[in-house]
Amino acid sequence: MKHFTMGLYDTHFSALSVLKRTDYRPWLGYGVVLMFGVLLDVLCRYFPADLPFWMPWQFSWPTYLVATLSLGWFTVGYLRLAPTDRAAHWRNACFVVGVLGDYTVLQTHIDYLAQHMFFVHRWAQFVLHHAGGFLIAMGTAGPTMRAGMPQFLLQIIDARPTKRTIDVLQHPVVAPLLFVGMLYFWLIPQIQTWVMLDIDLYNIMNWSMAINGIFFWCLILDPRPNPPARVSSFVRAMLIVAIELPQMVLGAILSLSATDYYPVYSICGRIMDITALTDQHYGGLIIWLPGTLTSLAAMIVVLNALRINDEKAEITNTHLAH
Repeated sequence: MKHFTMGLYDTHFSALSVLKRTDYRPWLGYGVVLMFGVLLDVLCRYFPADLPFWMPWQFSWPTYLVATLSLGWFTVGYLRLAPTDRAAHWRNACFVVGVLGDYTVLQTHIDYLAQHMFFVHRWAQFVLHHAGGFLIAMGTAGPTMRAGMPQFLLQIIDARPTKRTIDVLQHPVVAPLLFVGMLYFWLIPQIQTWVMLDIDLYNIMNWSMAINGIFFWCLILDPRPNPPARVSSFVRAMLIVAIELPQMVLGAILSLSATDYYPVYSICGRIMDITALTDQHYGGLIIWLPGTLTSLAAMIVVLNALRINDEKAEITNTHLAH
């Protein structure tokens, strides 16, 4: 009996020691994120007219959670990594700005403007498909995010189905076709009409453009040589060229055409005093010019990464020779 009761005491004290060693800070952080999301949801649901411009026009739990958890895991991972393992400060800044950029066009009153003006809609899509994904890719935040993520999520990311899906999305033939194809698909006049009148399709469009942009630019802007990068610098340069011409053609058609292809914005009601054609011309120029500049910037990044990798390889070969 004595030994039995001592065993109970040992078990009791062992359980207490486990509880003391348990780190509840992550759960506290998740609780804060959840409560703040509930607050935003309530405010947007019951007091939409009283909210400032920077607050959500239509609160989205998926967008809010992806943005806040991504930044939270990034911050935790940054603190966990040794200083020598952290990315450069400018890369960390790129990642944060990219995530905040996507969040801004999806969860502020810019989203309301995008639903009533074609050129604002094109600016928002440019951020999701180009600028946001470009900056997130430049951040090379993968190792930092992994260091801050919960273990069960890492198991999902490392699972074979997930890796095969990424292999398809970043295949050098599939990636540019998807990138250009999505741009064209969502701008088919009939599709655009359905999208602007159906909130579910509208959300699918935004998410697909954002996700596709991140995967494409992560493939292109990977600073590593091949291998371990998926493709060589030459292939990346060719992919940039492959997506550039179709964007220029589409932008030129919309910015120079005398036909209003998107009357749905007149149905929804334009909130700025400009004509339908002027609105469309501005939107076409956004596809044409900023898209071209993004491709030019990507080409510069790829060539610079090639130079750096060649210099590193030359230094390594020199050391091996000696």
